[in-house]
Amino acid sequence: MSKSISRTFAFLLLAASPVALSACGESNAQEADRFANVEIKAEPLADGVAVLFGAGGNIGVSYGPDGTILIDDQFAPLTDKIQAAVKDLGAGPVKYLINTHWHGDHTGGNENLGRSGVLIMAHDHVRERLIEGTDEVPPAPSAALPVITYHDGIKLHLNGDEVRVQHMKHGHTDGDSIVFWKKANVLHMGDLFFNKVTLPFIDLSSGGNARGILAAAEKVLTMVDDDTKIIPGHGPMANKADLTAYRDMMKTVIAAVEKAQGEGKSLAQVQAMKPAAKWDVNPDAFIKGDAFVEAVYKSLQKPVHAEDHPH
Repeated sequence: MSKSISRTFAFLLLAASPVALSACGESNAQEADRFANVEIKAEPLADGVAVLFGAGGNIGVSYGPDGTILIDDQFAPLTDKIQAAVKDLGAGPVKYLINTHWHGDHTGGNENLGRSGVLIMAHDHVRERLIEGTDEVPPAPSAALPVITYHDGIKLHLNGDEVRVQHMKHGHTDGDSIVFWKKANVLHMGDLFFNKVTLPFIDLSSGGNARGILAAAEKVLTMVDDDTKIIPGHGPMANKADLTAYRDMMKTVIAAVEKAQGEGKSLAQVQAMKPAAKWDVNPDAFIKGDAFVEAVYKSLQKPVHAEDHPH
């Protein structure tokens, strides 16, 4: 994906943290106004497990006698609303936080929660990228950083369930994790899965790759059944059939682009073929067909990652 498209997407969706909004020239008042009317809506999924919808990435919640766990935390100005929604579920204060990846619409509340004593966990690369920042996103303050990091994954035994956190290599980014509640049969995919709201955003500049998104979908489909409730990074709740359709879309587009590349077609020629047109149906989508095809094309130009390292 070109830097301009990546930057546009970042400012529209991913980088609206307080510091990024300030970098866009917005005052604190303007920033607060942006989120003033956002409503955090809770949807219970199983005993002690729920999803919160607001602005930014969908939030998973696990709550019970061992404490409340959040999966992602949207934007900093929404922290109070998120905590109120957690309380309305009958849950105690947030004790643990897992970031599915490093983008600002999933980690924007980290500093607020970290300062309140919440233990933050994420993949190694999430911490590394938050520390490093980008041209558009300044380095995160220490309170926003994961305290516990992992390479392959981690298991949490909390609230009567086994919560499996597993790294998925080079997909949306190089630091993506999925989170599976074994007993509750609920799985959070982060931005490895955009459900019905946009074509996938593959952040090539953060180590993302179309092959990895397909591989993650294939892996998750071996873990779920028809009763599994799947939380996408963005969009409504999903099930195995929804993820199967998403996998098939990825497989079809990647195969078409790969075949065209093998025939020596340029990016512009492949885009003109419109291999993603069947799924490019939302006029308000953040990622449209040409941008998605560009990301797939450039993904396939990269060697298959032998080593899982951010740089």
